[in-house]
Amino acid sequence: MPCRLRFSLGFLSGVLLSGVCANTAEADQGRLIATGGASSIEGAAGGGITPWAVLAGYGEMGEWGSSVFATHVDLPDYALDVVGLAAAFDNRVEVSYARQRLDLGSLVSKLHLPQDSLSQDIFGVKVRLFGDVIYDHLPQVSLGLQYKHQDDFLIPSLVGAKRDSDTEGYLTASRLFMGAAFGYNLLLNGGVRYSRANELGLFGFGGDRGDTRSVLKEGSIAVLFNPRWALGMEYREKPDNLSFSGESDWKDLFLGYFPNKHLSFVLAYARLGEIATLGNQNGTYLSVQGSF
Repeated sequence: MPCRLRFSLGFLSGVLLSGVCANTAEADQGRLIATGGASSIEGAAGGGITPWAVLAGYGEMGEWGSSVFATHVDLPDYALDVVGLAAAFDNRVEVSYARQRLDLGSLVSKLHLPQDSLSQDIFGVKVRLFGDVIYDHLPQVSLGLQYKHQDDFLIPSLVGAKRDSDTEGYLTASRLFMGAAFGYNLLLNGGVRYSRANELGLFGFGGDRGDTRSVLKEGSIAVLFNPRWALGMEYREKPDNLSFSGESDWKDLFLGYFPNKHLSFVLAYARLGEIATLGNQNGTYLSVQGSF
């Protein structure tokens, strides 16, 4: 993992602990291990490329839960680094922040670009509307909002993006079925997103082909072989706003390891397709999360 990620993760951990550690409950007898999920690529609790309806950490009613994470995605022509944090209270409301940086790699020389990277900040809030991932007749259903601000708008504006910031919403439902997969626990998650973000927003929002938000599908499925290991798949539909380049839907196959309630690792093979004219952007995804 790059040094800047290790430094950022340590810094974020210190900031988060100083603010909420005094009120954070470990909840060792509460929510089951892995039911807090990992950290999605945009900061909200969930899988890798999609959020789940679960909230960060393991806090229950009247308790805090929190997490910090660092993620690295290595692709043939790009590299994406993300760091972030999230905090939840009362197993009801989650707030999150993520900082993304996309290294443009070989695209710089191919298109003679004036910058070698693109960055954005993502501020999120997620509210559990009803249900529970395990203990209710209904699945856990959550509504989320994310405000995204793209920091390097020159390149996105040159390829047709209309704006450097935007707000998008998503609705997601998650359910853990005990023993449903040949005796193993099965997690199902599905959602819809209302967005016009180009490549998550790293290439701006809206474009010459369309500047309205689209309803986009996303979901995931995972089998928990025991309380500490999970194997699953994710899918995320993407908009196609720029004539400059097609935008592929994203998919991944992931393996999650949760040694305890304070640490988790997610390793994935991500199939991201075409990104900014360069095809076959398929590679590895590694995320490390600390929960408190």
